[in-house]
Amino acid sequence: MAQENAAFSPGSEEPPRRRGRQRYVEKDGRCNVQQGNVRETYRYLTDLFTTLVDLQWRLSLLFFVLAYALTWLFFGAIWWLIAYGRGDLEHLEDTAWTPCVNNLNGFVAAFLFSIETETTIGYGHRVITDQCPEGIVLLLLQAILGSMVNAFMVGCMFVKISQPNKRAATLVFSSHAVVSLRDGRLCLMFRVGDLRSSHIVEASIRAKLIRSRQTLEGEFIPLHQTDLSVGFDTGDDRLFLVSPLVISHEIDAASPFWEASRRALERDDFEIVVILEGMVEATGMTCQARSSYLVDEVLWGHRFTSVLTLEDGFYEVDYASFHETFEVPTPSCSARELAEAAARLDAHLYWSIPSRLDEKVEEEGAGEGAGGEAGDDKEQNGCLPPPETESKV
Repeated sequence: MAQENAAFSPGSEEPPRRRGRQRYVEKDGRCNVQQGNVRETYRYLTDLFTTLVDLQWRLSLLFFVLAYALTWLFFGAIWWLIAYGRGDLEHLEDTAWTPCVNNLNGFVAAFLFSIETETTIGYGHRVITDQCPEGIVLLLLQAILGSMVNAFMVGCMFVKISQPNKRAATLVFSSHAVVSLRDGRLCLMFRVGDLRSSHIVEASIRAKLIRSRQTLEGEFIPLHQTDLSVGFDTGDDRLFLVSPLVISHEIDAASPFWEASRRALERDDFEIVVILEGMVEATGMTCQARSSYLVDEVLWGHRFTSVLTLEDGFYEVDYASFHETFEVPTPSCSARELAEAAARLDAHLYWSIPSRLDEKVEEEGAGEGAGGEAGDDKEQNGCLPPPETESKV
């Protein structure tokens, strides 16, 4: 019994911290994985739109400028070749000559005419004539291809600007996860919050345990992923994220931490990745925020400080205390050992209470005399009488 009481003492000495492991997911949600030796690079071109959206902003802007500039140069060169091939450049001063494009006297003029055609500016100084069928075909072709370039590039820029990645920056996770008792059971908990007044619709939370393992056949699996239940069966994983919420993973028999005590947990090497998903209320686009916790960021025997207070007519959230925790009495044993101790305690109470009632009834019976009948056994401690023995023949 003394050992069980000692297990609940919060002031136990902590072992020295080990060197931190390499993160799989950074605290800001960036995945710390780089793709190397990708030889089938043509696959990126099969989905060119996504490739352009995923580019960095400086590369996206460079591609945006080049797409228009090269298109104008390409068609400007063709307009110049048509004028050169028809001899328009040799009859600039001939008023009787009908050129393909009026006032096109060189490559610069052809380039400017290409810009005016594709952007439909139409200053009116350079105009195509009806005596140039090849020019009419080129005009139609440039108008169609120019519209396609506009749609493609404007679509890429719009999707890139409206990406909900920046919305995830206002979804915050607690800097530490904690392990403490909740309703008599060990739970692993972390806190999430939304800094904006516009909410995340249909928000849901997931948690993954990342650690290496070895199979019974000797196969080594690096960065093996295991689901941590955060209320999927009960619907608690679907959040109404108006104020900060504490997400709880109950350490039960199905949990990978079922047999992990405080010391075993501190000696372990793992990473817990938490993922918050939902739709942005303003745009309707899906947003995902991620974070992770290493072994050194899991505090055993701590609980989160409350951040919600009731003011005059409203609730106020104090985000200055969002990451704060405080120590609480928590057993240092594993959840399995705690459950076994609770079962032994329940069994002890189950057998000790009837025995004490029996003793009390016997004392009362002895005080009344020895004339009690055997049929009165059914009245003892509210239990049924023992089964009758078969009569001997």
